Amino acid sequence: MRLRFAKMHGLGNDFVVIDAIRQHVELTPERVRFLADRHFGVGCDQLLVVEPATQPDVDFRYRIFNADGGEVEQCGNGARCFVRFVHEQRLTAKREIRVETRSGVIAPRLEENGLVTVDMGVPVLESARVPFVSDSDAVVQLLDVGGTSVAISAVSMGNPHAVQVVADVNGAPVASQGPLIEHHERFPARVNAGFMQVLDAHRIRLRVFERGAGETLACGTGACAAVVAGIRRELLSSPVRVETRGGELEIVWAGVGQPVLMTGPAVTVFEGEIELA
Repeated sequence: MRLRFAKMHGLGNDFVVIDAIRQHVELTPERVRFLADRHFGVGCDQLLVVEPATQPDVDFRYRIFNADGGEVEQCGNGARCFVRFVHEQRLTAKREIRVETRSGVIAPRLEENGLVTVDMGVPVLESARVPFVSDSDAVVQLLDVGGTSVAISAVSMGNPHAVQVVADVNGAPVASQGPLIEHHERFPARVNAGFMQVLDAHRIRLRVFERGAGETLACGTGACAAVVAGIRRELLSSPVRVETRGGELEIVWAGVGQPVLMTGPAVTVFEGEIELA
């Protein structure tokens, strides 16, 4: 099967984006892993698939696969690339679209300045719905990570996140704690592990060990989750600039029950074709 694709990135969080509207696509976990492989395939953190909508009043369906071949619910940097892709490919003339994901409908908008704003929806804060095994919905909870007690905030932005505050992200134990948190038994659907350094009330630095992908240069939903956690912990005030290793995002959140708005870049690197066995 010969497959047309675009290689894109949002702050270095990179994607293979596939149009499954104008071409027939049959994906398996093996094919996803091959495409994501940086030596034998194209190389990416996640694979994004554009499909026809299955709901009324929605423009497209958005599917996300991690580099390990598993399908996941949400990807914020990918959502920005999604709207740029469908616009550049002339699949729509709308600058703002409604897109269905496994976790609900999101609304990305291509701004006049080239940046993309995404309404990421209302964050989920109840432990059972994250899902996170706990007997409370406290903002800060203790998690045993390899014998160390770590204070985390559990937030879902359509996908689960465990956010902790660190003194310096450059020295944060992302490589050692990240995999342990991702596979922690108290997160039955696994989790993205965020490490947040607060610079001031409107600025943070962030690293994220992503579920199924490892540490990436940026994580859009991770940035949203970190800001939500920081505001709830009274460490931050909206709007917040999030500095990742790949660049900056702006996150706006008015408080509990309100949607999170994320603004940042989306870049097309190249387009190509590849033969899939």
